[in-house]
Amino acid sequence: MKQITQLGASKEEAISLALQNLGVTRDQVEVEVLQEAKKGFLGFGARAAEVRVTVKETQQEEQLVPEIAVEEDLVKVQLEVEEVKEELIELDAEQQEEIHEDELPKVSPVEVAKDYVISIAKDMGIEDLTIYSKVEGKNVLLKLESEKAALLIGKRGSTLNALQQLTQLIVNKSAKSFLLVKLDVEDYRERRQVALEQLAERMADRAIRTGRKVPLEPMPSYERKIIHNALANRIDIETYSEGTEPNRYIVIESVK
Repeated sequence: MKQITQLGASKEEAISLALQNLGVTRDQVEVEVLQEAKKGFLGFGARAAEVRVTVKETQQEEQLVPEIAVEEDLVKVQLEVEEVKEELIELDAEQQEEIHEDELPKVSPVEVAKDYVISIAKDMGIEDLTIYSKVEGKNVLLKLESEKAALLIGKRGSTLNALQQLTQLIVNKSAKSFLLVKLDVEDYRERRQVALEQLAERMADRAIRTGRKVPLEPMPSYERKIIHNALANRIDIETYSEGTEPNRYIVIESVK
């Protein structure tokens, strides 16, 4: 049974956040209100709304195949990453010095990146991929658009992160100087940052309200940094990381 308990400033916000996290629509779930929101008086006695959202059994069965497909696609991309890493290790410094200027690829690193991402997408069954690029100094941004955006993103961005790492390696095999590559799908990175910042504030408030440590789910390092930065100016809580990669997570604790 796929289920999530979610807090929000209002019942509607809590439901909306839960639907986003589950990746479903309102008619695909059953909602149980555990606690109504309360505004309080002069800042005292306020409380968040809390709901339990459960995906209906028929919807879980329908989603089973797509979820399996996403996991398989992620494994493929991760395997590609490891293969490229091995190739780079084999191409040591001495070999690179022997490459003459006229032997360097005539195609720009950005075009190499685009072609490679398109080829990986086709292996994932995505034929309608469009890529827009933006280069600022050593930073390369590739914005991806497709009707199958969810496949490119994966669970909490796992496929997109692996694809970005792969593209980074591919680009710097052909670039004359180091380039930093960032992949985004339909502004997922920005939306994810906003969601994490909102999550940070809600969980910090919970830590203050309950007086207990609040552990968050495991996140990659750059997402943990977003949480730390979002709460950096609060003097009533502290944040720190525990665990080991890839299961390292943040703990939010009240400061008394």
